[in-house]
Parts: sequence; C-alpha cells; structure tokens
Amino acid sequence: MKFISWNVNGLRACAGKGFEDSFKKLDADIFCLQETKLSEGQFSLDLPGYHQYWNYAEKKGYSGTAIFTKKEPLSVTYGIGVEEHDHEGRVITAEFDDLYFITVYVPNSQRELARLDYRMKWEEAFLSYILKLEKKKPVIYCGDLNVAHNEIDLKNPSSNHHNAGFSDEERAAFGHVLESGYIDTFRYFYPDRKEIYSWWSYMFHSRENNAGWRIDYFVASEKLKDRLVSADIHTDIMGSDHCPVELVIK
Repeated sequence: MKFISWNVNGLRACAGKGFEDSFKKLDADIFCLQETKLSEGQFSLDLPGYHQYWNYAEKKGYSGTAIFTKKEPLSVTYGIGVEEHDHEGRVITAEFDDLYFITVYVPNSQRELARLDYRMKWEEAFLSYILKLEKKKPVIYCGDLNVAHNEIDLKNPSSNHHNAGFSDEERAAFGHVLESGYIDTFRYFYPDRKEIYSWWSYMFHSRENNAGWRIDYFVASEKLKDRLVSADIHTDIMGSDHCPVELVIK
C-alpha cells in the first residue's frame, strides 16, 4: 500500500498549480492533506475511486485536513476527543482492519515561541491519543509535524536553534514519541541522508538554494516494522511550500 501526505498550504491555491496532476501521478492508496484552509462547501475535488473525509477549522481560511482513500475505512473520527484541541480541524483518524491511519497538522509554535505552551499541551494530548489507539491496533500517522527532529533535518540548525520547529522542547517531544514505540520511517530507511527536506520558506529563494526543513513525516508503530517497504520525499513536486512525502508498506 502506498501512502502520500502533503501540506498544500491552501488547497485552492495548490489546485491552480497542478494539484490534480500530481495526485494522479502519485497514485496513492491513501492520500492525506494538511493546511487545506477551507470551510465546508467552499471547494470540492472530483476524485473517482476515492472516499473523501474532511476536517475543517472553525476559523475561516485556517488549518484543516483531509484523507482520500481507495478502501473505505471501518470508521472515521475527527479530532482527538479533547475539547481544547478539536476546533482547528487538525486530525482525522481512519480505522482499517489491521491498523489506524491518522493525518495530523501539528500546531506551529509561532514567532518567538508564542504558542509553545499550547504546543506542549497538544503534544502530550496527541501522544496519549495514539497510545490509546495502539492498545487496539497499530498506528500510522502522517502530516506536517512542525518539527525538525535533529540537526540533519534542516539546512541551518545553528541559526534556527530556539526558533519554532527547532526548539529543544519540540524536538524532545518528538523524541518522546519515538521512545514510546514509534518509527520515523524516513530515517528508518535513510538514517544519514542529508539535505533532503520537505518544506522551504517562500523567502530568500530558499527552495532554489535547498535551504529547507524536513518537518513532514510518516510515523509508524514499531509493530509494523516488518511491513515497511520504502519511504520517499518528492522534492520535485511543486504547488506548495511543502512537497509530498511517501510511505509504502506491504
């Protein structure tokens, strides 16, 4: 099975930059979006052969996630069941026979880490959520996690230390997820691969210069390790300031 995750940074804008062509080219069994920036009924996609599930933020033009899947899930839930965290359309969980599959758009800590305290509450609540699911079935989650875990995961680690996405607190929180029985699938296959990123600022010709960050992930339960086949980051696909990331399992 092939999975794709893509932060499209506004689906309407991305649709005008070739989204549907990229969608067809990637031909995923499950295709997930983050930061759709849509309200319900504002935009639709004609995707024959796919079941569509959308989670919208209450705030207009903000956040939002989607899952498109060829196989119909046993059940689909929205949010993580915590009132404080379920107003921004950040999580969709699809239950299948043998696993839970989640798309997530993790809150950004913002400039000068203005939202870091909230981010840490989110991290704790989300980990509790997936560990609860894990008691029933293995979990795969994907999305824009808004953290570069290690120095290898961004172009300029020294100048970005303590910035949003590379604070000690955010990095430690992701490390805690991995210590709790999960795998960063890209690093599982490519532990030492450098200069492969999934997000580039629109400023300073960052993408042209490959001054990026790897902040988009597939994270899988260690119980699924034997089923992992490959991981990829499609740096050649344009349309957003992020590019799609991929996981294949058997």
